Amino acid sequence: MAETSFTILSYGIFLVIVALRLAFSAVGFIGLLEVPSIIAMLSGLWIIVLAALQQGRQDRYARSTFSLFSWGLIISTLGLTWFLYGRQFFVNYLPVMPLLVIGILAIIAALRHMKK
Repeated sequence: MAETSFTILSYGIFLVIVALRLAFSAVGFIGLLEVPSIIAMLSGLWIIVLAALQQGRQDRYARSTFSLFSWGLIISTLGLTWFLYGRQFFVNYLPVMPLLVIGILAIIAALRHMKK
């Protein structure tokens, strides 16, 4: 039953994220083309929050906390990179950001495996 409540909560959070981003776009705070990147970035952050909520309980066939955290971080980084590219901020450093995050996650995964 706990999984169902997180599923419904996740759908609700996603709908709120989409609604707020579209409202900000309608008001003029952000451009319409920036909406998908911000949705991706905030959805990745929500996945990281879900990983933190799952910390204590692990179902047999569920993804591990580290796996959820990693995917959330990757999705957030790609959303942030997309947003910054749309705004033309730090354009020279944008290809480095996803590679750096994936490299750090690979190092952490290797260190976790060596500990076992």
